[in-house]
Amino acid sequence: ADNLSEALKKLKITSTDSTADSLEGCLDCLLQALAQNNMETSEKIQKSGVLQVFASLLTPQSSCTAKVANIIAEVARNEFMRNPCVDAGLIPPLVQLLNCKDQEVLLQTGRALGNICYDSHEGRNAVDHAGGAHIVVDHLRSLCSKTDPASEKLLTVFCGMLMNYSNENDTLQSQLINMGVIPTLVKLLGIHCQNAALTEMCLVAFGNLAELESSKEQFAYTNIAEELVKLFKKQIEHDKKEMIFEVLAPLAENDVIKLQLVEAGLVECLLEIVQKTVDSDKEDDIAELKTASDLMVLLLLGDESMQKLFEGGKGSVFQRVLSWIPSNSHQLQLAGALAIANFARNDGNCIHMVDNGIVQKLMDLLDRHVEDGNVTVQHAALSALRNLAIPVVNKAKMLSAGVAEAVLKFLRSEMPPVQFKLLGTLRMLIDAQAEAAEQLGKNVKLVERLVEWCEAKDHAGVMGESNRLLSALIRHSKSKDVIRTIVQSGGIKHLVTMATSEHVIMQNEALVALALIAALELVTAEKDLENAQLVQILHRLLSDDRSAPEIKYNSMVLICALIGSEPLQKEVQNMAFLEVISKLRSHENKTVAQQASLTEQRLAVES
Repeated sequence: ADNLSEALKKLKITSTDSTADSLEGCLDCLLQALAQNNMETSEKIQKSGVLQVFASLLTPQSSCTAKVANIIAEVARNEFMRNPCVDAGLIPPLVQLLNCKDQEVLLQTGRALGNICYDSHEGRNAVDHAGGAHIVVDHLRSLCSKTDPASEKLLTVFCGMLMNYSNENDTLQSQLINMGVIPTLVKLLGIHCQNAALTEMCLVAFGNLAELESSKEQFAYTNIAEELVKLFKKQIEHDKKEMIFEVLAPLAENDVIKLQLVEAGLVECLLEIVQKTVDSDKEDDIAELKTASDLMVLLLLGDESMQKLFEGGKGSVFQRVLSWIPSNSHQLQLAGALAIANFARNDGNCIHMVDNGIVQKLMDLLDRHVEDGNVTVQHAALSALRNLAIPVVNKAKMLSAGVAEAVLKFLRSEMPPVQFKLLGTLRMLIDAQAEAAEQLGKNVKLVERLVEWCEAKDHAGVMGESNRLLSALIRHSKSKDVIRTIVQSGGIKHLVTMATSEHVIMQNEALVALALIAALELVTAEKDLENAQLVQILHRLLSDDRSAPEIKYNSMVLICALIGSEPLQKEVQNMAFLEVISKLRSHENKTVAQQASLTEQRLAVES
């Protein structure tokens, strides 16, 4: 300790005019003390005011420069020392040193700047201000192809410095991307894949940059997919695989890179991991199984990559994914169902899958999760069934396979995501299927649950889907029994409210359903329509210039049907509809104009 105090004093006094030898001795003493107790020594250095002295010692000419930079690198390992280093004016001279040729000076300078930037806003700003990043990126470019140990060490330090400089800072990450650092880092990874430390630094840097949208476009122009897959195949340790996964996941969000990863053979690696880890209960294996299967599902979100792996339903990947569904692992069941939902994104694939028995597999999976089931698996299996039900030719096949009954088992679910998918699946299934719509529409339990969910204010999706399914049951069945069931369950007011939705498609569906109610069961629904103030709402829709032409048309059709009821007819007369409708005779849409003339005649006759 005495030596340290002595050395600090001496440094302050002699820094300007001392001989190099006496300086060297003081600096060695500091480095020794830092090696023994970094934190305590750093505090003493800060208190002594020597940091300001260091600024004048950081000159390319001095033989002590590397040692001074090394001391700064060591003290800056402590969080409390980073701002003092910036305040002491050390950043500009350190950045200047990045221009020198001496490898040891460059190494220690890179360390010092990297440590000062670590989690330090002030440090990063100062380096940015002094233009440090630009010089380091240039060094990476010029050193990139050199494979001697000293150059690789320097490359590792510079990568680390850029990582600390830009970590979790979008502005600085964008700056590095604009400087073109991505192609350089990808090249580095390819050339130095044998060097573990440098490879690791590159991966962390990629992980840092890959979150930004602009980086993905740049990555897509490199051979990053090929390099990462090549590197991945070599890894045995869990931690190393995990690091590569952390880069792959954000990159795989880009559709171009998805395809590149598929072409580079990533899928085969992922399937192999799944096979190796599926029966293991080791924590690392469970984590790897999850990451690999999740990534597999992500790759299937791209249209081209998905179609390439589907291979007309004959693809080995598609077959392997199918085998996940009956697995005992919830994670694989989930990934399998999500993968099917992703394959089911065009009619051709959906038709092929339904014809090849996928529906039964999904229903069996749902059956395993009815009682206290896994919500994510339920949600995924229902998503797959909903997508499969979109092509017209699949609906009848799925209905006769018993999909509606399988789905209805989840009516009791209190989980909004499951409710949402259940509703969507039923709505897809009954589209233009009159018999099924009638059967479901007479199911009192279902209709009562729909009416309850129409009030789920906290879950807009569930509320919207419930309304749409209520309307669909009427529109596709055109059945008096269905209408009576919905009236008895209190569903009318929700259909009237739906007519005021901000979505034109929902408004329209509501108006068409209400017109069918008025045409088929007006007496039964009369009271509810009156209480829900339907006539006032129609007046508003017709008066509003922003209403779409089809909304105006269907509102007038509905008015004509409503005047068959005495109380509703009175309301229509009281509200001066003729005035609004006569204006619509000159509407630019011909269908609207024609319907306005017809409606005007009907109203005139009735009055």
